[in-house]
Amino acid sequence: MNTVKSILLLLLPICLLLAPNTSYAGHAAIMIDAANGSVLHEENATHSWYPASLTKVMTLYMTFDALKAGEIQLNDILTASTHAARQPQSKLGLRQGEKLTVQDAILAVITRSANDAAVVLSEHLGGTEENFAIKMTAKGHSLGMYDSHFMNATGLPHPWQVTTSRDMAVLAWKTQQNFPNYYPFFSAHTFNFKGRELHGINKFTANYPGAEGMKTGFTCGSGYNLISVANQDGKRLIGVILGGMTSPERYQLMIKMMNNGFANRTDANPAANINAMASNTGGTPPVQLGCGNMPQTSIGSNSTNDAYIPKAKLNRKFTHSIHHTTMTPTVKKITSIRPIAKPKLTVVTKSKIKPNKPKKIEQVNKTRYHHPK
Repeated sequence: MNTVKSILLLLLPICLLLAPNTSYAGHAAIMIDAANGSVLHEENATHSWYPASLTKVMTLYMTFDALKAGEIQLNDILTASTHAARQPQSKLGLRQGEKLTVQDAILAVITRSANDAAVVLSEHLGGTEENFAIKMTAKGHSLGMYDSHFMNATGLPHPWQVTTSRDMAVLAWKTQQNFPNYYPFFSAHTFNFKGRELHGINKFTANYPGAEGMKTGFTCGSGYNLISVANQDGKRLIGVILGGMTSPERYQLMIKMMNNGFANRTDANPAANINAMASNTGGTPPVQLGCGNMPQTSIGSNSTNDAYIPKAKLNRKFTHSIHHTTMTPTVKKITSIRPIAKPKLTVVTKSKIKPNKPKKIEQVNKTRYHHPK
């Protein structure tokens, strides 16, 4: 009998590893102080998760790195390949052979989470999306994102594309630190492309006091994800939510976390720093929502989309929580940024986006969110 029990105990971990993923009851989250990397709050911060479109922040990091090195320019012309044109929603709707600038592609990725624009950038920088993904993973590991692995430039589902909320916070932090000339792009909430005014999908960036931007994400595996950065009275906080069960929930979780952070209501350990956190605590990524499956996909072939589908309207409870916050911060507005090379980047305050002017950031300051019909 003892022998049988011993065998069963040995087989149990193997059975758990082979078992199909199930819904994860909670979510993963982290908040850090951008001044020094102090961890102010964390939940399951080193648990494996599917990044969904948060992957595009790494795509943009690679783009900014190439801009900083002078390898590309904002007004360089890119051409959409067949592979890029075949990407599922959300996208600009680029046709094979259609042209756009590097700046247009950046703004499309930030405001609309455009898969086709992300692939165009990846192919321009890496030759192929697959080769670019290899470079993304290597760059992430060099930044300290040891538990992240990228298989495409978009975040479309792939079982080997994984991350943690801790790694995503590192990415957001390094992006803000390393690219002060390009980081303000993340505050854009609308831009004009070929005569169409396209509105952003990130409600937190559009509405939260002092929000500086970042990225939303959604797949059935990941649930509703969000990276946000906000600055109030010179205090900048970076937050990550992975695995919200609904789109409003991820925003509500972020609002609560940010409100607590700015009010100094945190579970901070003075000795805790994001750079000193342990690596992955184990566990396979959850399939957070039961709306799909996770097949062994080829790059970019899965049609699961980002959080704007379905286009859920912001409910009254969430709107109230943003506009009736107990904080009354004084938010410093960025009025200009110093370029490292031509073309000069200028943040335009309360201006309409002008088409076909690649030498300026097009509507970098936020506008009030109006969901497209």
